[in-house]
Amino acid sequence: MLADHLRDAAVTAAVFGFFAPSWFGWAQEAPPPTWRRPLIAGTVVSFLALMAGALLAWRYWHDGTAFDDDTSRAFGIVVGIEFGAAALGAAAFAVRRHRELIPVWIAFVVGVHLFPVASLIRYPAVHVVAALVTLAAVVSVPVARSRSITPSAVVGAATGAVLLAGAIFSLIVAAFGH
Repeated sequence: MLADHLRDAAVTAAVFGFFAPSWFGWAQEAPPPTWRRPLIAGTVVSFLALMAGALLAWRYWHDGTAFDDDTSRAFGIVVGIEFGAAALGAAAFAVRRHRELIPVWIAFVVGVHLFPVASLIRYPAVHVVAALVTLAAVVSVPVARSRSITPSAVVGAATGAVLLAGAIFSLIVAAFGH
């Protein structure tokens, strides 16, 4: 479950800490009123994880990374496919007047794209994050409908929480990995 390189764990913490607040923010589109404070707390803690991850990445910057020319190229392709798939799906949902499903689609694409990313950076814990984000996307619409809340609230809160947990785990790996 541990990364081959502490720098990669630290950068993962920073990246997950960077994106988690976006998901907590998306969840605030129309959440149940009791969710507001936990969503705000998740956002604040995510920013702290981002900062801690960035500091640890700086500390371990010269300690090695899984990225080389081939890995970097493959990573760029994976991210390019992710952005393309997210954009095409979002456009399709918008045209079909199902805008409420856009965050669900984006979460699904993010979750699926993390599987090859985990393999590229040789960090098995990212597979767990990938599986949980993908699962959050798959179950968010039925859960939202069963509770009469918006899909954005469900998928945003779940994806934000998974990314925050991944950030915290990665911080622990980076801080105590030696």
